[in-house]
Amino acid sequence: MDAQKRNEAYNNYVKAKIPKTRPWPTLFYSFLVGGVICCLGQGINDLILLWFPTMAEQTAWGYTLIILIFLASFLTGIGVYDKIGKFAGGGSIVPITGFSNSITSPALEFEHEGIIYGLCVKMFTIAGPVIVSGVVASVIVGIIYLFI
Repeated sequence: MDAQKRNEAYNNYVKAKIPKTRPWPTLFYSFLVGGVICCLGQGINDLILLWFPTMAEQTAWGYTLIILIFLASFLTGIGVYDKIGKFAGGGSIVPITGFSNSITSPALEFEHEGIIYGLCVKMFTIAGPVIVSGVVASVIVGIIYLFI
């Protein structure tokens, strides 16, 4: 069998195995869940500012992010956030809650390997490149800002 026929057979096999998605419902669910997460964040922020009226707005947003990260980690720990992710797709991955999920999931999965080799090392397998890219980009921007 020559390479072209083998590649065609493989491509046909892959097409048959790829799960079929319906784009419009998926887009709607993604938009809906992403919007709910953002509205939840706004509601938490408004409640914080209501309970602590003298708090600076940036401080309230910091606490809001901490609460959202905690909620996403908690929901990941009890197995709910993965179900939300399957339902919503990108709507649950793009907000900061998705980043929290990407750190919590591997940490829970490799917990049995111990604290150092399991929890601490595997925790950043998915989110590690994102963190490194962010730090490198911020250093480059800081250096450019320093000289301009």
